[in-house]
Amino acid sequence: MDVDVTFRALPAEAPLPMPTQSLRHAPKRAGRPVSSPRAMGLRRLLVIGGAIVMTGFGAREMYRVLAVNGATPLAIFMLAVFVALFAWIALSFTSAIAGFLSVMAGGGRRLVAPGPLPSAKTALLMPTYNESPARIMAGLEAIDEALRGLHASECFDIFILSDTTLPEAWIEEEKAFLELRERTGGAGRIFYRHRAKNTARKAGNIAEWVGRFGGAYPHFLILDADSVMRGDTLVALVRAMEAHPDVGLIQTLPIITGGTTLFARMQQFAGRVYGPVIAHGIAWWHGAEGNYWGHNALIRTVAFAEHAGLPELSGRKPFGGHIMSHDFIEAALMRRGGWAIHMMPGLEGSYEESPPSLMDLAVRDRRWCQGNLQHIGVLPARGLYWVSRMHLLTGIGSYITAPLWLLFLLSGILIALQARFIPPDYFPAVGKSLFPQWPVIDPVRAMWVFIGTMALLLVPKVLGMFTVMVRRDLRRGCGGFLGLFVSLILETLIAGLMAPVVMLTQSIDVVAILLGRDSGWNAQRRDDGGIPLRDIVRLYRRHTILGVLLGVGAWAVSPYLALWMLPVVLGLALAVPLASLTGRRSLGVGLRQIGLLRIPEEIHPPEVLQRSAALYRQAGATQTGATQAGAQPGLDGVAMLMHDPALLAAHRRMLPPGRRPGIDPLNVALLTGSVKLAEADCIETVWPTLTAAEKAAILTDERALERLVALHGAGAKPESQSARIAR
Repeated sequence: MDVDVTFRALPAEAPLPMPTQSLRHAPKRAGRPVSSPRAMGLRRLLVIGGAIVMTGFGAREMYRVLAVNGATPLAIFMLAVFVALFAWIALSFTSAIAGFLSVMAGGGRRLVAPGPLPSAKTALLMPTYNESPARIMAGLEAIDEALRGLHASECFDIFILSDTTLPEAWIEEEKAFLELRERTGGAGRIFYRHRAKNTARKAGNIAEWVGRFGGAYPHFLILDADSVMRGDTLVALVRAMEAHPDVGLIQTLPIITGGTTLFARMQQFAGRVYGPVIAHGIAWWHGAEGNYWGHNALIRTVAFAEHAGLPELSGRKPFGGHIMSHDFIEAALMRRGGWAIHMMPGLEGSYEESPPSLMDLAVRDRRWCQGNLQHIGVLPARGLYWVSRMHLLTGIGSYITAPLWLLFLLSGILIALQARFIPPDYFPAVGKSLFPQWPVIDPVRAMWVFIGTMALLLVPKVLGMFTVMVRRDLRRGCGGFLGLFVSLILETLIAGLMAPVVMLTQSIDVVAILLGRDSGWNAQRRDDGGIPLRDIVRLYRRHTILGVLLGVGAWAVSPYLALWMLPVVLGLALAVPLASLTGRRSLGVGLRQIGLLRIPEEIHPPEVLQRSAALYRQAGATQTGATQAGAQPGLDGVAMLMHDPALLAAHRRMLPPGRRPGIDPLNVALLTGSVKLAEADCIETVWPTLTAAEKAAILTDERALERLVALHGAGAKPESQSARIAR
């Protein structure tokens, strides 16, 4: 790997202002976008109105269940919680019905426009934060090869936007970037930038790119670390954007693939079978007021720059500060600015991966929970469309419903305890009666309310299964009639057992966030779901204890109540083995081998997925070969840097701008690290004593880096070509 004197990691800057948006003052409202589907009012009336009617009916039936002898305060509370939860389920049901009809009619592609290759360049942005460089580069190389196969590579530039804070991972990223350029010949279209400080996290990462380079690109597409997209899908998105000048964002429906553990395979099966029905449904009634999921979406740069500059929320963390779940807010602000936000669930070729275990999902959910609860502070923003406010409420509700379910269950147990142990009131304080007032419910009507609620939850799954069964290629890819049916039963049963575990985890998260505990921002595990048993026990011991207590309490009241509570009790009591077993790769692979939880993309994987997986395996084999040849596995970043003159030279050329005296704050980590370097005699003794923050700061500063090279004897004599680059 050689780097010549013309090496540039970034193109010429093309600044584009991105002003911070006000939540108190709204821009002048524009008219309805031309690309908005017709009869949106009728569509929304059918979906939302239908949900309201169903909720009214459900509330009436539940009232009759609880108020046989008059409504008690506890019954009224339980009814209120039930209405909120039932409304959530009813809206999902009516939306799924609309989605089912859209899927059967072949909808979800209305913006697709045939034509020549795009006329202007589009930027593909890969934000990364302490991720595996091999995984990222494999996906990007597969995408680049797919575009080259369409003769469209010159229409796209790739940017790797690093917010990585681990110094070793940073150096590995730079090395992988240089090798990617060399393999693909992408010196003029593949770029890399590392931020010294990851201000505002991912949203700040994207905003910084827009401010520096956005003026050169009419559109950009954000990828996630596990994202892969087909070349023809990327071209189709850009064609659609160019054909509809009022559109600011087009969101695809990423298909979950690559799962090996039982948990990941359940997630990808559910996403592949039920996901299209859900996505088509919301696209059908959202129209031009759609939503944004943070990645695998094409964005018009001007629209984003003019309207998506996120403000800091007032107050302290976890509600104040930089907005964590930024995507919903950016879509709402762009729509407020007059741009259409669309979703095209019928456009195939967009892929992502799932967390490998229930514990990994909990870690991600903790961060998402805080970000979505932050939206409470954005709800009153001036000028937002009511559908955009519904998106924010949906994000909030996706976590608030967990403690509501818990309260509903606990209130039901309290009512049962009241009926079992509280004696009848022979002398009511209000009114007169010839009979005592017994706390009682209507068990028959309660059973029918339960059956109706379960039907609303299960019918969308059945509809999704039907849409797969009627298509021969999808049906075979999911294991045929029998395999699909058994997989649906298996996924439903295991998901049903995990539901109370997720409910309690999210309830704990909501309470912790409301108490002011910040979740932070940790990198996500994406491969192995294996977790030490002691860690699982530590996280889920509270779930097990609560499950046992609920089971004992329900049995003490009545065996019938215990039977009624059995799914919840079993799920909580078995939380530890559930989390352990579903995170195992052996179970997931075993089910795949017998034809269960299959999806078409793993039976006949698209070429871009095959190529990405092959490149990732190749990167792993290369590292193993280096280890067998004598190199240390997981080589420390500074040693890699010091022993590779070309990498060191490129690293120097890629350093971010230095501190501006009197403007930028002092970097304490750099100061302490520099002092340690100044007092050191050799790199071998000082480097292990530095903190991760000090190492990263030293690798970011030119003077500190020079001292580091001086401490490393061999690094002081680079090859002549690299010396020219360094000068």
